[in-house]
Amino acid sequence: MPSKNPAFSRGFGNAGPGQQYAGWGNAPQHGAPQYGAPTQYGAPAPQQDAYTAPSPYGTTPATRYMTMDDVVTKTGLSFLVTVLAAAATWAIPGDAGLGLALPAVLVAFVLGLVIAFKQIANPVATLSYGALYGVALGAISEVFNNLYPGIVVQALIGTFGVFAGMLVVYKTGAIRVTPKLTRWIVGALIGVLALIVVNLVASFFTPGGLGLRDGGPLAIGFSLLVIGVAAFTLLLDFDMADEAIRRGAPAKFAWYVAFGLLVTVIWLYIEILRLLSYFQDE
Repeated sequence: MPSKNPAFSRGFGNAGPGQQYAGWGNAPQHGAPQYGAPTQYGAPAPQQDAYTAPSPYGTTPATRYMTMDDVVTKTGLSFLVTVLAAAATWAIPGDAGLGLALPAVLVAFVLGLVIAFKQIANPVATLSYGALYGVALGAISEVFNNLYPGIVVQALIGTFGVFAGMLVVYKTGAIRVTPKLTRWIVGALIGVLALIVVNLVASFFTPGGLGLRDGGPLAIGFSLLVIGVAAFTLLLDFDMADEAIRRGAPAKFAWYVAFGLLVTVIWLYIEILRLLSYFQDE
């Protein structure tokens, strides 16, 4: 079955459940030695009771397949590490935490690219990414909250609301993740990222760049667009988890799913925080 999610473009084409059990339960060949008969190595086979002999069908497979419980557990642990790192950074006295934000973001960005392109699925990579971005989020959130008291709580509520809403939309089937929708979301994602980069480059030559981040009406509209794209990206993350389970991905792949959700939710939180700050300036 062709994958609808771009994360499955490689790596799990042979992960079907039947692949792990090749050779199990083969029928005995004619002429096979009976119990007690000499084996091909010359040693007599031990006598065994047919009722007490281990069944070849009761062997536990070497690879455990991913379940939704794995996704929930790994994702919850990843978010917990991120929140704890953010809280610890916020608790640092003075501006020391803010000085850690830029190095943490740069390292997390590089690590995220490596995880994404190599499809690394292990706890060290995902939790390290969460901890690094937690440091950055703690410092950024502290700055915003000092400028606009209470804005962090509002951003957290907004992020949780969007996440829960998109999960309900996905689970009820109100919006189905089809190949066409996936192409639209990926295209919109690339377009948004391109505009962000162009605006950043333009800001070096013109104050405010293209006006996408100056707090004006255009900036508000652009933030709403970004939040919408991030929200629909959550649908791809949910579909990735379901498809991995359907295709018999190993349990450790849940760490990669957790990474994808972490990236989207962090992006969503930062954009909601930015949008709320625009309204505070009015």
